[in-house]
Amino acid sequence: MTNKYSRAGFGAAIVVAFLCGLVFASGADLTRFSWAQGRVTAPTKPAPAQIASAAETETAFEAVADHARPAVVSIVTERYAKVRPTVRQRGNRGGGGGGQQPSIEDLLRQFQGDQSDEPEEASGTGFIVSKDGYILTNNHVVADADKVTVTLFDKRVFENAKVVGRDPTTDVAVIKIDAKDLPTLSLGDDAKARVGQWVLAIGNPLRLDFTVTAGIVSAKGRDQSALLNNQYAITDFIQTDAAINPGNSGGPLLNIHGDVIGINSAIASGTGYYAGYGFAIPITLAQQVMDDLVKFGKVRRAMVGVSLQQVTPTDARAAGLAQIMGAKVSGFSGDNGPAQKAGIEIGDIIISAAGKPIEQSNQLQRIIRGFKPGDVVDIDVMRFGQKKTFKVKLGEPPEEAAQVAENNSGDSAPVRDNGAAKSNERLGITVSPVTNDFADQARLTDAARKGIRITNVTGRGPSYGQLGQNDIILGELYPAKRDIRSIADFEAALSTIKPGDVIELLVCGPNPQARTCATRAVSVQVGK
Repeated sequence: MTNKYSRAGFGAAIVVAFLCGLVFASGADLTRFSWAQGRVTAPTKPAPAQIASAAETETAFEAVADHARPAVVSIVTERYAKVRPTVRQRGNRGGGGGGQQPSIEDLLRQFQGDQSDEPEEASGTGFIVSKDGYILTNNHVVADADKVTVTLFDKRVFENAKVVGRDPTTDVAVIKIDAKDLPTLSLGDDAKARVGQWVLAIGNPLRLDFTVTAGIVSAKGRDQSALLNNQYAITDFIQTDAAINPGNSGGPLLNIHGDVIGINSAIASGTGYYAGYGFAIPITLAQQVMDDLVKFGKVRRAMVGVSLQQVTPTDARAAGLAQIMGAKVSGFSGDNGPAQKAGIEIGDIIISAAGKPIEQSNQLQRIIRGFKPGDVVDIDVMRFGQKKTFKVKLGEPPEEAAQVAENNSGDSAPVRDNGAAKSNERLGITVSPVTNDFADQARLTDAARKGIRITNVTGRGPSYGQLGQNDIILGELYPAKRDIRSIADFEAALSTIKPGDVIELLVCGPNPQARTCATRAVSVQVGK
């Protein structure tokens, strides 16, 4: 019995000693009591200094929205049934993601052409730029509209707004309502906008009137030429990740100071709805167009008379450029236009105009937009290692856009090559004569009938991504200059070129619907 109680007393003593040790350790902050899942602490608010910057940004957004929304308008158009062309689907140009990408124009104007007494309605946005009622918007918002109704932020409605003028080449339009003392937005300078800066977009997306979204300037100088189906289109878009959807078209893109830096115009999307990127027309360009439309009723645009393409690394090497820059001449607009008269040739790379450097083609368009028809502008080009300067007397586009001119010279009878298709491993293509059946089916011009047809491009060959199936090779531009009217001519041209050197070819891509074959100059590094 004594042993039993002794053992019990000893065990109790151990437990007491353990508990005393824990209390001592706790008091000395050597250990802490805790549950297995950890201590639940009460949340603490961030310190004022930590949220000061965010609060300032929030306050700025509020101020811009309060200032701008009264000057933003909702536009509803009515179009009575007419036979209209089907909506053009467009894919990404250049490298990276493909697929069909309907523009906002497609979404707003996707009419089936069925005859009906009910008008087709579409919605868009605009913003007031003068107290007496001038409003900036997109051309595609009001194009072909039979009735334009404007609703202000204060709920006033103006039916039968007047379309003062519109310009398909920039997608800018001006409308007017009969009112006075209207709130207006100030126009900023998009040239000062920098990538990464905050912007706000205001519009009427999906019939959700006067919606404000925020983002940043994602990029500048985007060449989205597929958005505007016009040979003379000026595409120099501001890219933003502020949410833009159908109905935002024509609304303002504002900087953090409340100044308009762009007109929201289009989105990059496979579905037609917001997918991360939108595009806005630079406001300085839109203002030039607006001034012409208000003063003259049309846009007085000067033109050089060239078709342009982006410069590739191989192009830069052939031209002798130290860096990849400039705008490459791929063809001419009209017959014997300003550039041709001055001496500019297909394959030339324009590196400056009026003393301003050209990094890409849309910069040339913006520079020339600042001149009037009849002005003389110095244009510098690189022509296969030689810098040349031409004085170009600027012309004016015809009322209807002319097709890209071909090099129609000499007799019209096509020269035939009786040989079969022949593979050329040095360029990674297969060529064949242009048959009468193909020429008729593709509606080739006389000049294109004289060339040779590319029937296949090897996936990993030097020409992949540069030349395409059914392209027509018309001639060699560099290192020699000659017509190519047969497979024998083509092989003779290649025979003088060493592996690793560059050959530049004049080719054209058939477009049966337009009954044309648009030219371009293609540089290819020759393989072994």
